[in-house]
Amino acid sequence: MPLTSGGRPQAPSLGNSRQSTGGRALVICAVVSVALFTVSCRTGEGGPLGMVRGAFQTVTSPVRYLGATVAAPFQGLGNIFTNLTADQATLSELQQENDELRARNVELEEDAQTAQRLQDLLDLRDANSLQSTAARIISGSSDSWSSTVTIDKGTSSGLSVGMPVTSSSGVIGQIVECGATTSTVRLLTDENSSISAMVQSSRAQGMIEGSATGEVSLTLIRTNQEVNVGDVIITGGLGGVFPKGLPIGQVTSVENNPGDLYLDIVVELFARTESSEEVLVITSLSEGQQASAEDIAEADAQESTDTPAADDGSAADDGQGDGEASGEGAESQGADADGAPSDGSLE
Repeated sequence: MPLTSGGRPQAPSLGNSRQSTGGRALVICAVVSVALFTVSCRTGEGGPLGMVRGAFQTVTSPVRYLGATVAAPFQGLGNIFTNLTADQATLSELQQENDELRARNVELEEDAQTAQRLQDLLDLRDANSLQSTAARIISGSSDSWSSTVTIDKGTSSGLSVGMPVTSSSGVIGQIVECGATTSTVRLLTDENSSISAMVQSSRAQGMIEGSATGEVSLTLIRTNQEVNVGDVIITGGLGGVFPKGLPIGQVTSVENNPGDLYLDIVVELFARTESSEEVLVITSLSEGQQASAEDIAEADAQESTDTPAADDGSAADDGQGDGEASGEGAESQGADADGAPSDGSLE
């Protein structure tokens, strides 16, 4: 033990005593911790330590829940304060990133809708075995007295006047003018449009005709034939222009006026050009896509019973009846600027 200058033992200092006590306590805590850890690992949650820990958590859970509840408003205030104190550069960067993500989301949504429309066209082509070329509508009518649209394909893509045009929803019309890279399509709503059609359920043959008001009618259906509101109208295949069986529209009104030979039938088209962007141009027909001999015979029998129909020139001289009438209607729609019919090249 150290001695003082007088030869007496020197008393230990208070600092040294505290350091020695603290070191011993640290060693004891370490030994106890290792021992408790070892026991906990060996006994698991079912051991005494696990039970003590579970009881402690049960007792203190209300206190912890109360503490979290009390601290929540202060945490929200802290977030608000952090946002308010964020520098302008950070806020501008976040705004720009948000705008980019929004624009990207719109772009992806547009791509998805385009892909779905193209898939619908492919399904229509495959289901009907159509020889066709896809095109896009790029503009509408350039005047107020005709119903037409312009597509982005022309003679350089193998298109020609008279070819039918359809969307995935239904028939749109027929090409009436054809340039090198664009073509003009006369819509079914145009007053000069007339194509062969039939009622899908009863197979009654008629003509789909447009009007100056845009209303579409199914004509040449006799009053003794059954047509009901809701019946589906499809292409009849007569005339060799449109393939048989393409959807056109649905009957919305049927009137049987006394003294009339034909029903007044109004049809709502399935295809709407204002919501159509991509279309199929049917470039040629196979033999199975044209009206069969039975269809022509039925149309002939239907028309031959109506003398006025023959008097007004709708039936041809060779006795083809409505089959030739439908072909004539198709020719009238497929004529070029000089009035020359174009459907002969398709037949």
